[in-house]
Amino acid sequence: MTLVIALDGPSGSGKSSTSRAVAARLGLDYLDTGAMYRAVTWAVLEAGADPHDPAAVARVAATISIEPGTDPLKPAISVDGVDVSEPIRSDAVNAAVSPVATVADVRTRMVGLQRSIIAASEGIVVEGRDIASTVAPDAQVKVYLVADPAARAARRAAEEGHADAEATKASLLARDRIDSSRETSPLVRADGAVEVDSTFLTLDEVVDRVVAMVP
Repeated sequence: MTLVIALDGPSGSGKSSTSRAVAARLGLDYLDTGAMYRAVTWAVLEAGADPHDPAAVARVAATISIEPGTDPLKPAISVDGVDVSEPIRSDAVNAAVSPVATVADVRTRMVGLQRSIIAASEGIVVEGRDIASTVAPDAQVKVYLVADPAARAARRAAEEGHADAEATKASLLARDRIDSSRETSPLVRADGAVEVDSTFLTLDEVVDRVVAMVP
């Protein structure tokens, strides 16, 4: 049976750093599902479609091929063969990803792709917002990673080179509201998930806690 470690949580809680480090330490594959929604968003913007128009978003999503990499040391993702690892982190994509990610057709397609990647793996760490609740509810390890909003904002601002942590905090809280209230696969702490608060923990300490949960 494939070992699946599902790691959910809000933006800026440390999911990516933790997931990649856990996967690298245990020699497992790694899947960043958030990057997949960002890739769809990038494609929507490239097509000149309105990210707030669900029908337009769904049409773009239905025509593209997304291939996420699973190497935790060199995570990558492509759209129709084009590496978009860097473009999907742009301010434009940051601003548009939430409405795109709420479109039911997009989530249905991405969840199907995520499940196929999990099924093809011998062991994988999957990060996102609906992994333990929707994508892989039978995961052997379920973690819900949280952190104080101020700490999350400081981390994200540092990652993106922004000096305005307050603006970043407001953006993160707005994203939380959208992710938690959407009809399809909202951000929730799944049944059986262990909550880990990373506010006052180092990355190594968070990784140690997750690894200790592996049976």
